Amino acid sequence: MNFAIFKPFQRNRLFGLVVCVLAWCATGMAQASELADKLKRPDYALLMRHSLAPGTGDPSGYSLADCASQRNLSDEGRQQAVRAGQWLRRQGVHSALVLTSPWCRCKDTAMRLGLGDVSVEPALASFFGESQRAQEFTQRLQQRLTQAGPTKGDKALVLVTHHVNILAYMGENVGSGDMVLVQFDAQGMLINAKRYPSP
Repeated sequence: MNFAIFKPFQRNRLFGLVVCVLAWCATGMAQASELADKLKRPDYALLMRHSLAPGTGDPSGYSLADCASQRNLSDEGRQQAVRAGQWLRRQGVHSALVLTSPWCRCKDTAMRLGLGDVSVEPALASFFGESQRAQEFTQRLQQRLTQAGPTKGDKALVLVTHHVNILAYMGENVGSGDMVLVQFDAQGMLINAKRYPSP
């Protein structure tokens, strides 16, 4: 850009603006690469609560084989899942091993992320209404983390599941579509976590 065509005060303002934009871009790239770099490691994963599906639980008599019988994503929830995938790609996460709960609202969220093939993982199934099984399902999740982490290569490990599963694992409530970067030990137990609100 030829700064000579601008008056002195305009040059100063324009130069300052360019510097600010470059600094903002550099900061964004640094933050982006931090998330992407951690997700390449075998001891990190991204837990995600399925996107917005209004209501609580599922209708009486629902079937996992019939999406129409379940509580499903709303239009807003479907858009929310797409935005999450776009946000992750902006962070530098372009491919992932994506595992999902068998529930349709989780499978729909996982597919709309657009990060790669999606596999159903029973360890991520909901135990809503069966709170006595929280420890059992948490142990299943821990085991799956220890299996998938070392074998996924440099892909991100993304697990789409339910509020109750994430709460049992990390002890915190998360909103619909929220994501949590977790670091885990050799037994799959949580070391630390960082929450990313739904974009």
